[in-house]
Amino acid sequence: MFSTGQLIFAVVFFIGFVGIIALSYRKDKAIHEKQFKGSLWVLVGFIVFIAILTGLKYALR
Repeated sequence: MFSTGQLIFAVVFFIGFVGIIALSYRKDKAIHEKQFKGSLWVLVGFIVFIAILTGLKYALR
Protein backbone atom coordinates (compact mmCIF):
# COMPACT_ATOMS: atom_id res chain seq x y z
CA MET A 1 0.00 0.00 0.00
CA PHE A 2 2.74 2.47 0.95
CA SER A 3 6.28 2.39 -0.32
CA THR A 4 9.22 1.98 2.04
CA GLY A 5 10.22 5.61 1.52
CA GLN A 6 6.75 6.84 2.44
CA LEU A 7 6.71 4.77 5.63
CA ILE A 8 10.15 6.04 6.66
CA PHE A 9 9.05 9.63 5.99
CA ALA A 10 5.87 9.13 8.04
CA VAL A 11 7.80 7.73 11.01
CA VAL A 12 10.45 10.48 10.92
CA PHE A 13 7.78 13.17 10.52
CA PHE A 14 5.76 11.79 13.45
CA ILE A 15 8.80 11.60 15.74
CA GLY A 16 9.88 15.12 14.77
CA PHE A 17 6.39 16.56 15.20
CA VAL A 18 5.89 15.00 18.63
CA GLY A 19 9.36 16.16 19.68
CA ILE A 20 8.70 19.77 18.66
CA ILE A 21 5.31 19.77 20.40
CA ALA A 22 6.88 18.37 23.60
CA LEU A 23 9.65 21.00 23.58
CA SER A 24 7.14 23.80 23.00
CA TYR A 25 4.93 22.59 25.83
CA ARG A 26 7.87 22.29 28.22
CA LYS A 27 9.01 25.82 27.32
CA ASP A 28 5.55 27.33 27.91
CA LYS A 29 4.58 25.23 30.95
CA ALA A 30 5.22 27.99 33.51
CA ILE A 31 3.15 30.49 31.52
CA HIS A 32 0.28 28.02 31.16
CA GLU A 33 0.23 27.28 34.89
CA LYS A 34 0.01 31.02 35.62
CA GLN A 35 -2.60 31.96 33.00
CA PHE A 36 -4.87 28.91 33.19
CA LYS A 37 -4.98 28.54 36.95
CA GLY A 38 -8.32 27.02 37.99
CA SER A 39 -9.28 25.79 34.53
CA LEU A 40 -9.57 22.24 35.85
CA TRP A 41 -12.64 23.29 37.85
CA VAL A 42 -14.27 24.64 34.69
CA LEU A 43 -13.75 21.24 33.04
CA VAL A 44 -15.20 19.47 36.08
CA GLY A 45 -18.20 21.82 35.97
CA PHE A 46 -18.88 21.04 32.32
CA ILE A 47 -18.64 17.31 32.93
CA VAL A 48 -21.05 17.53 35.89
CA PHE A 49 -23.45 19.66 33.83
CA ILE A 50 -23.47 17.16 30.95
CA ALA A 51 -23.97 14.30 33.44
CA ILE A 52 -26.94 16.09 34.98
CA LEU A 53 -28.50 16.73 31.56
CA THR A 54 -27.99 13.09 30.59
CA GLY A 55 -29.47 11.92 33.87
CA LEU A 56 -32.52 14.15 33.42
CA LYS A 57 -32.98 12.90 29.88
CA TYR A 58 -33.20 9.29 31.00
CA ALA A 59 -35.18 10.09 34.16
CA LEU A 60 -37.89 11.99 32.28
CA ARG A 61 -38.34 9.32 29.61
